[in-house]
Amino acid sequence: MRVVLAEDHFLLRDGVTRLLQAFGHEVLAAVDNGPLLHEALTSLRPDVAVVDVRLPPTFSDEGLRAAVSARTEVPGLPVLLLSQYVEPLYAHELLATGSEGVGYVLKERVSNGAEFIATIERVAGGGTAMDPEVVSKLVTGKSRDEPLNSLTPREREVLECLAQGLSNAGIAEALFVTEKAVAKHVSNIFMKLELPPTESANRRVLAVLAYLDR
Repeated sequence: MRVVLAEDHFLLRDGVTRLLQAFGHEVLAAVDNGPLLHEALTSLRPDVAVVDVRLPPTFSDEGLRAAVSARTEVPGLPVLLLSQYVEPLYAHELLATGSEGVGYVLKERVSNGAEFIATIERVAGGGTAMDPEVVSKLVTGKSRDEPLNSLTPREREVLECLAQGLSNAGIAEALFVTEKAVAKHVSNIFMKLELPPTESANRRVLAVLAYLDR
């Protein structure tokens, strides 16, 4: 996996670089600001970009802007956002460029190197990885008259798990229910949200995120 990393803190940038290399991945570039990130993404065209949202010079959303601009020029470029903050607007702006190969992970939740690498690999493969807190903000941010409000509390939990990229087995384990019960909840969710049924977990996640983004 060929990776471009954008992180302004040297120690974190160096640490993530070493972690990626330890798992056999190649870091094409490790930059610390938005302009260099955009240049690296459009010229090197990595398999995935791991991007801190807030980068110099203003430390507002330079990382996000560079990633969104690069995905416009390189359609389908996988991007995993890293942030200290839960900001649904960032997720919406990234999803607006396409729901395949996108992710939004909170730095404070990264506590396991292998799981973090697995998350990056999932996004690189065209999947989705959204932090549960981000998904929750996306879901609760919808207006009252939208179909999401027809979901039961349990169906909302299942929807959030779907958006995180969990399979039926993973959801069953997380919610302490049977896979059969999960399948029923998933069916109800897509019926209520008027989404067509799909065969793979990844496609279901993409359908959910496409709905959340509209």
